[in-house]
Amino acid sequence: MKISLMRAPLRAAALSLAVAGLLPLGAHAASITLYNAQHEQVVNQLAKDFEQQTGIDVKIRSGEGPALAAQLVAEGEKTPADVYFTENSPELMLLEEKGLLAPVQPATLAAVPARFNSPQGQWVGVTARENVLAYNTAKVQPAQLPQTIFDLAKPEWKGKVGIAPSDADFLPLVDAVLAMKGEAATLAWLKGLKNNAQIFDDDEGVVAAVNRGAVATGIINNYYWDRLHAEIGDKQTRSAVAHFADGDVGALVNVSGAAVMKSAHNVDGAQKFLAYLVSERAQKLMAQNHISFEYPLRPGVASDPINKPFDQLKPPALTIQQLGDDSQAGKLLRQAGLL
Repeated sequence: MKISLMRAPLRAAALSLAVAGLLPLGAHAASITLYNAQHEQVVNQLAKDFEQQTGIDVKIRSGEGPALAAQLVAEGEKTPADVYFTENSPELMLLEEKGLLAPVQPATLAAVPARFNSPQGQWVGVTARENVLAYNTAKVQPAQLPQTIFDLAKPEWKGKVGIAPSDADFLPLVDAVLAMKGEAATLAWLKGLKNNAQIFDDDEGVVAAVNRGAVATGIINNYYWDRLHAEIGDKQTRSAVAHFADGDVGALVNVSGAAVMKSAHNVDGAQKFLAYLVSERAQKLMAQNHISFEYPLRPGVASDPINKPFDQLKPPALTIQQLGDDSQAGKLLRQAGLL
């Protein structure tokens, strides 16, 4: 076998590390496999920066959060994943309930307020988003907007609201309504939305339709409007964001989080990646990149100024545990004819 002169020193260095017990014999570099359900562009930035900081290569497999969570359940201990990073806490709670996650290092958990982390220390919160109502400023005046999300299921809103029930971000909202109002009221609300709403494939479709006036309002997470505005600028923005009343279930704050798989092949590298995600460096990168527009959860790191300040948000009084694992939400969406 031929070895180029340029690569020979690298091979020699790897062999020296292997002899010293720091790398397995034959390994060229440490690596982790990341199952990613967060914004690909943002995660690619984070992975590149992490690699530069640690020398640990990040192999990324991206997909929708619920689909990747289901894949991890199916793969079980045979999964190649070391880390799972996703947009919504119910997917993490599902994996926690299945016993597939490893405890997160205490110092990593301590970087974020406890209410945003796994109740059992099995995953760490990284960022958050607020559920909001986008509205077309030519079709609806602020005084006409509903204070509660339940109003959107009433007859007077027929044809005036857009939703994306198959988008992963819609599931936690259903979980929240279920936790606060019970199954019967949640199903009735969903059936009302079925009668009233224009259905879109995703929240990007909802906010784009609102902005062009195809529908008057739309239920989205805040960053979808932020990203559209950043893309098209002030002159082309014909919509705005409204916040539901303080404590209303419509003002839900969704938590993105990350976990180390119990069967991780590189446990140390996986734990380092979680610690990196909640570090000041990574949190500032996410807050200042003008791509994700999510709220960093590390105290002292401000979000993009386009957002309402995080300490002024008034979400419903729900815990991570109360939101559950999405299983019941999916059933109710199917019963209502929205899936």
